[in-house]
Amino acid sequence: MEIQGHRGARGLSPENTIVAFEKAVDLGVGVLELDVVITKDKQVVISHEAYMSSAICKTPDNKTIEHSEEKKHNIYQMTYEEVSGYDCGSIGNERFPEQEKQKVSKPLLKDMIKAIEERITANNLPKVKYNIEIKSSHKGDEIFHPKPEEFSDLVYEQIKALLPMDRVVIQSFDLRILKYFHEKYPDVTLSVLVEKKMGFNNIFKELGFTPEIFSPYYRHISAKVVKKIQDQGVKVIPWTVNEENEMKLMQEWGVDGLITDYPDRALNLK
Repeated sequence: MEIQGHRGARGLSPENTIVAFEKAVDLGVGVLELDVVITKDKQVVISHEAYMSSAICKTPDNKTIEHSEEKKHNIYQMTYEEVSGYDCGSIGNERFPEQEKQKVSKPLLKDMIKAIEERITANNLPKVKYNIEIKSSHKGDEIFHPKPEEFSDLVYEQIKALLPMDRVVIQSFDLRILKYFHEKYPDVTLSVLVEKKMGFNNIFKELGFTPEIFSPYYRHISAKVVKKIQDQGVKVIPWTVNEENEMKLMQEWGVDGLITDYPDRALNLK
């Protein structure tokens, strides 16, 4: 069962930061799961939101961000130099009390990959895969991110310069992204993320092709559904599975992997 460190290792280190990905690699995950957004100067940044979340970030002048104001801190309207001034680690995250607080900023995708590849080489660690979520939506086009074509091209070009494509997965809730990659970049493994309880056949029909990976919210599947999807030659990798009893259940159901904020717990199961 493949273990993917969600946003690195969010339960242990500030999410989507180089320290979180280093923690996950040191623990022994097989895959780093992350999210990317785009800056005003077309840099690919690792971030779950396309803005500075009030829950985890402070401004460059060390002020907290009001929840009602957070979307005004729009990464797509900032240069990366501006983005890097925000501290997104020292507040911590009240949902993850074990998370180590430290002052860190949102990294560039290229800087994270370089840091992880250097760490792997220096410590003779197994190579990992990178499961990269492109965060886009119809409502966000040209407001919080470029349109799917430009967004996809920016991400692909960056990855291509640093990694072989057999170590990359592109995932998205936005089917437009997956359709575009399927047509333009057939060398990339694709994963469809699903939040609502939807029939997988309907999703595949809407996509127009069968993706390599189906990645649903873990509470919306069953052993029977897992088998049906796998019978079509598709891997099932649910998110975000954090409790050990739930991990064991997923294991019993025969999922191909799981995405977790606590890779240490999942790896102990193995």
